[in-house]
Amino acid sequence: MRAFGAVSGIGEFAKGMGFTLKTMFTKPTTIQYPEQKRQVYPRFRGRHVLERYDNGLERCIGCELCAGACPANCILVEGAENDPDNPTSPGERYAKRYEINMSRCIFCGLCEEACPTGAIVLRHDFELADYDIPSQIYTKEQLLVPAAAPVSARQQVTSVGA
Repeated sequence: MRAFGAVSGIGEFAKGMGFTLKTMFTKPTTIQYPEQKRQVYPRFRGRHVLERYDNGLERCIGCELCAGACPANCILVEGAENDPDNPTSPGERYAKRYEINMSRCIFCGLCEEACPTGAIVLRHDFELADYDIPSQIYTKEQLLVPAAAPVSARQQVTSVGA
């Protein structure tokens, strides 16, 4: 019984050494990080962004479903009633306060899946490290995509450049 265990152990040892010798002489793949950046996979989840509609209105309606779906409990949303004269979002409500604590986020993407309007999106930005923990709390202003220029201004720019 004991001899059989020693024989199987030798076979596993030889298999492991064979793999080591095979990979020992292959050239390693090295990327010079700050100058060269590795292409991320299409399904990679990185920095959170709050999207807008084409007309500039915010997509977030303050429903707080993303905060409810977050297993790390790192999202804080406070909804408020939308002003009909000057709307922030197309619905009756908008996100008055939207914060994500990125030091607690596990980048699972459940907030993105839970959002009914597609407001929160995880982009491919991955350089999020910082030494200051309070700066890891991203506010609504930091997360919102800048509003696009009005259509008339875009047409003027294209007509001038043409």
